[in-house]
Amino acid sequence: MQAWQYSSIKETLENSLTLNENATPPEASSLPKDHVLIEVISAGINPVEYKLPEIPVFGKFMIQPNTTPGSDFCGRIRSKNGADGFSEGQVVFGALSIGTKLPQFGSLGQLLVAPSSNIAPLPMGVDPDDAAAIGTAGLTAFQSLPKELLKPGSKVFINGGSGGVGSFTIQFAKATGAYVVASCSTAKVDLCKRLGADEVIDYRKLNVVAELKRKGCIFDIAVDNVGSPEGLYDSCSHFLKSEGVFAQVGMSKSMVGMLRRSLLPGFLGGGKRKFQSVRVKPSQEDLEVIGKLIVDGKVRVLIDEKFEWRDAPKAYAKLREGRTTGKIIVHVNKT
Repeated sequence: MQAWQYSSIKETLENSLTLNENATPPEASSLPKDHVLIEVISAGINPVEYKLPEIPVFGKFMIQPNTTPGSDFCGRIRSKNGADGFSEGQVVFGALSIGTKLPQFGSLGQLLVAPSSNIAPLPMGVDPDDAAAIGTAGLTAFQSLPKELLKPGSKVFINGGSGGVGSFTIQFAKATGAYVVASCSTAKVDLCKRLGADEVIDYRKLNVVAELKRKGCIFDIAVDNVGSPEGLYDSCSHFLKSEGVFAQVGMSKSMVGMLRRSLLPGFLGGGKRKFQSVRVKPSQEDLEVIGKLIVDGKVRVLIDEKFEWRDAPKAYAKLREGRTTGKIIVHVNKT
């Protein structure tokens, strides 16, 4: 099979990738129980795929020999072991989990292996490119909104509403009937409004923290997709209700700060509102719910750019710029 691979990092992931046209494929005969072998049609990429292996010193220990990057995918099941409810030839979508080691067979290879818990059937009428864009970003957004607090009339603040995760978060909250306030740059204000945001704070023109404080303790949920401005969480007792939740997506810029928020009580310098660090979990059920929302027209997938197979390194270079609107897709076996 063909696969984009690397075994070490030379400055950046995209500079380290080599197209192996005779890569060793995962074997159908060695599939673990309840796993499927998938022929990838389209792949979605995420910042974590270059951020983790590029971590100084520690990153190299996460890399396996001939690692193929890529977490999100849409593809056709070629073989399965168990995986009740799925059939060979069925088109599915999903995301690979990242643990202490990066997956060796990622979605930038023509074949990958995934647990059946990480995939869902492709809904009728959904394009494989759109499905490949759901995976990590869609699940992260869906799981960042505490279901016990999300209901019609709930007020939700989303910090960073125009990116791959934020664009989903706005739509999931609105699909539930929540009132949504989002922050973004001047260029993305209209986009956030089109996605359903009731109010948008332009962080280039306004002080986000000051604007939230001015509104008072009205929010049930705050989702931080950015990690800035500094002091957003420390100020959240001025805009989150006492029973509200502050959900942080991704790693904090300060690990010590995140531990303080999570573990220390408020009177010892910890948080004065519940802090939730969002770590995406595989969920077939969540993927199916997201798929139905898309079919029903309540959520649309934003794709910034699509790259052809031989331009995969350029896709990561574009992602690294940090100015994408929605997801970046790479065509793998799409005809």
